[in-house]
Amino acid sequence: MLFAQRVFHIAGIYGLAVLLPQYFMELLPPEFVKQQLGEANVPGAVHPEHFYGFVGVAAAWQVAFLIIARDPARYRLIMIPGILEKLSFGIPALALFATGRLSATTTFFGVLDLVFAVLFWIAFKKVGSEAPAN
Repeated sequence: MLFAQRVFHIAGIYGLAVLLPQYFMELLPPEFVKQQLGEANVPGAVHPEHFYGFVGVAAAWQVAFLIIARDPARYRLIMIPGILEKLSFGIPALALFATGRLSATTTFFGVLDLVFAVLFWIAFKKVGSEAPAN
C-alpha cells in the first residue's frame, strides 16, 4: 500500500503545482506569457473556456489522486480512470510531437503523464495483490 500511497500523493501534488498557476495566466502581461510559452503556445488564445475547462477537470483529478493516496485499497477501482486520465494526454502528446505539432517542452509533460500511467498501473496491481480476500 505504501507504494500506491506515495505514487498517488506525489502525482496529486505535482499535478496541482503544475495546473493551478495556469488559472492566472490571463492576468499576466501578454508579452510575458508569449516570452515564457512562445506565441503558438499561449493558452486559451481562441477559446478560453476550453483552456479553463481543461485546467478545472485536470485539477479535480489531482484531488482524486490525493484521495486515492489516503486509502488505496478502498479507492482501487478509481485508479483505472486515473490511468486513463494520464494516457489521455500522454498518448496524444507523443502523436502530436511525432507530427511536428507539439513542442519538446510540452511533450516532456506528456511523457511524465505516461510514466505516471505506468506507476498507477503498477500500484493498481500491487494493491490488488495485497488486498485481503473477502
